[in-house]
Parts: sequence; C-alpha cells; structure tokens
Amino acid sequence: MTGRDRLRELLDAVLDEDNRTLGDMADGAFASPYHFSRVLSRDAGEAPVAMRRRVMLERAAWRIRQGGRVTEAAWEAGYESLEGFSRAFARAYGHPPSEAGADAGSVWLPAANGIHFHPPTSLWVSAGEQTMNPVTDQMVRHDLDDTRELIERAKGLDDAAWREVRSPGHQVASWEGPEESLAAVLERTVFAKEVWLAAVEGTDFPDVDRQPSPAGLLERHDAAAARWLSAVRDIDRRGAWDDRIVDALCEPPESFVLSSVVAHVLTFSAYRRQLVRVWLRAAGVEADEGDPINWLRRDLGEDR
Repeated sequence: MTGRDRLRELLDAVLDEDNRTLGDMADGAFASPYHFSRVLSRDAGEAPVAMRRRVMLERAAWRIRQGGRVTEAAWEAGYESLEGFSRAFARAYGHPPSEAGADAGSVWLPAANGIHFHPPTSLWVSAGEQTMNPVTDQMVRHDLDDTRELIERAKGLDDAAWREVRSPGHQVASWEGPEESLAAVLERTVFAKEVWLAAVEGTDFPDVDRQPSPAGLLERHDAAAARWLSAVRDIDRRGAWDDRIVDALCEPPESFVLSSVVAHVLTFSAYRRQLVRVWLRAAGVEADEGDPINWLRRDLGEDR
C-alpha cells in the first residue's frame, strides 16, 4: 500500500472539472487559497491558475486533433467565449484552433515542472524539461498583452481622437518617421513585430494598412502576437540567441543578432506603450500604469 500523495491531491484539485477558480481549487483540497497556492507553487513550480489554464489548453488541443469541435473544446477548457479561447490558443500554439490538425506537432506547452495533459484524462510528468527564462518569457508576454489592452481601450475613441496629432513632429526612431497620434504609435508597435517576423521567417515585407482603425489594428496584433511569441520561444528552444539573420528587406542588407532583435522590439515597445497611456488619459480614457508586477498577478490568478 502506498502512502498519501499530497501533491497528487493538490493537482487533482487544480484539474477537477468543477474547480474553475482558485477558491474552488483550495476548497477541493481542504486548504485555504493562500496555503493551497503557496504549497503547489513551491512543490510544482507553477501557480495553480496558470497550471490549470495551460493543461486545459493542452487537453483542448488534443480534443481538436482527435476531431472534436472547437466550441466544445473551448467550453471544456473553461472559456466563456469562442473568441477568448481562440485568442488564447493562438497565443499558446502559434496558430488558431482551426489549424490544429493531426500534423500540428505536440500538444504540450512549455512547462518547467514537466507536468502535462496525457490522454484521455491523465497527467504526464516529463523529467528534465527546460523552458524559456522566466524574465524573458514574462517580458515578451507582458508586452503582447499590454499592447492588446491599450488597443482595446483606444477602441472607445472616435476616429478624430484616434488620429489627432498630439505631439507635432514627435519621433520614436529617426528611421520610422513621425509618430504624432495614438493611431501612429500603436500601429508602429504592431508593425515592428510584423516586419521583424518577416525577417526572421524569411517572408516578404508585410503589406498592411498603415492607417488602420483600432478594430483593424487589433486583428493585426492578434495575428502577429501568436507568431511572435512562437518565434521567440523557438529561438530560445534552439539556443539560437547569438545567431544572426541577414535581412534582405534592408537596403543595403544588414545582419542582426537575434537576441538584439528581441531586445530592440521590447525597448521601443515599452516606450510607445507608456506614451500611449499618457495620450489616452489626455483623451479622457482611463489607463493603468502598465506595471508587469500587476500583470503577472492577474496572469497567475493572484488578484482574485
């Protein structure tokens, strides 16, 4: 007879179909939310809400690849809308659920603890799994989530306020030209990822609307965000941070170290996002500070 496996009990509470919140999980494990979260984070190296979200996405991917309907997989994974599920799925896997065919690769998402969904209803622990450095991972994901949040807030503006010149002659980078409006600054934030993805993936220069509406820009962001996160994770997985690409889109062609490309995107995006906050407030739109500490708390479900 084996003894009591407390970690397994905690994991069962995380993955129970009826336990959608941290409070539900803690109740299922007969513990306080604080104690439950502290013990599981210590022993499994991952916060309960984050683990549940990841494993449920892995299960959803498996269901879809077995021929299941996307809407049913979304509901089983705990998502209240198909749009929210599709966005989360694309961000996690680099492609929408509609492209999750049998040849789409492993359903496992990066996890330092190696804990993954194993069909049909079990868990698998992969020993020795390595994931991206948490600082890099958090900076990249925070940048993407924060950009999306700012574009969502800008959707509340009318077209005149969206395109209004707020700082005549303002430039973020000399080679980019003027960025004098919310429309211009947010569009450049998204376009930076689109153009660098073209360089990394070896595709053509992006042919996109440089004068989009907030709704149109949000669609572009969501499409680029999944690809950008996937590309950065692939660079890390291959240990290719010091590799160089020769960008033929430049005239004349230039070479760039991949780590500097990611740092470049994050640096200019951080400035643009904070500037957008200042201009949104001036336009009467509420905006928080964009603090990654608070973002991570929300991501881990610790703000509830």
